Amino acid sequence: MSQRNSQAAKTAARERLRVERERQAKKEKTKRQVTVAGAIVAVLAIAGGIGFAVMQANKPSYWEAAKDDKLVAPANTSGKNGTTVVVGKDSAKKTLDMYEDPRCPICATFEQTVGSNVDKDVEAGKYKIQYIGATFIDNSDNGEGSKNALSALGAALNVSPEAFLEYKTALYSKANHPEETDDKFKKDAYLIKVANTVDALKNNKAFQKDVKDGTYDKWALTMSKKFDDSDVKGTPTLKMDGKTLTGPDGNAPMTVADYTAALDKALKA
Repeated sequence: MSQRNSQAAKTAARERLRVERERQAKKEKTKRQVTVAGAIVAVLAIAGGIGFAVMQANKPSYWEAAKDDKLVAPANTSGKNGTTVVVGKDSAKKTLDMYEDPRCPICATFEQTVGSNVDKDVEAGKYKIQYIGATFIDNSDNGEGSKNALSALGAALNVSPEAFLEYKTALYSKANHPEETDDKFKKDAYLIKVANTVDALKNNKAFQKDVKDGTYDKWALTMSKKFDDSDVKGTPTLKMDGKTLTGPDGNAPMTVADYTAALDKALKA
């Protein structure tokens, strides 16, 4: 082999090596660029996710936003913002103020035990009832059921006072009232299911629409504030002429006998 051919071969080999090194260098550069780009995308995605999470956290909840809704008061109400709910005969001389939270288990026990006697007394014209709805159980566990059920009670009241009382009884019944830790009343479908056990509300499309649309959500919040602004701290609480009715233990009377005794005393005062 001539020296010239040997030198050419070496030159060609060096050129092939240079080309291969450049190809490898470009490949490594591209790989680094892809890796960096991927990391940037990941960082942006994380940042975007954090930003979205922060935005969602700062976004007012449905019920917070409902505070700014236009207030629609149900029919059969009176007073400022329609938060005076009085049921009974106009001829009744005295009024029993009844403070209840829809999710309250003690309220459910009271309604299941004494509720039918209250209804009979009201029907007989013995006294009227002024209902004040509370939602403090929602506040303690970040729930929605008390507010949602109170809004649905407003929809029932819009149908008639009788529908309101019957629906309240149905919500507090053993068959329908959930455990305090079960926020079942937050579901419109469940509230409508319970309403279908009440003749005036069964398959009542206007009532169902009001529940689904949240027509009385703002009213429920306003009613709840009325409770919060009162001197009452728990439910159930019963008052007549500003005085609290109590049983022997100093709490709300939870038996028919204790209720009757406390009520008769209040009616005679």
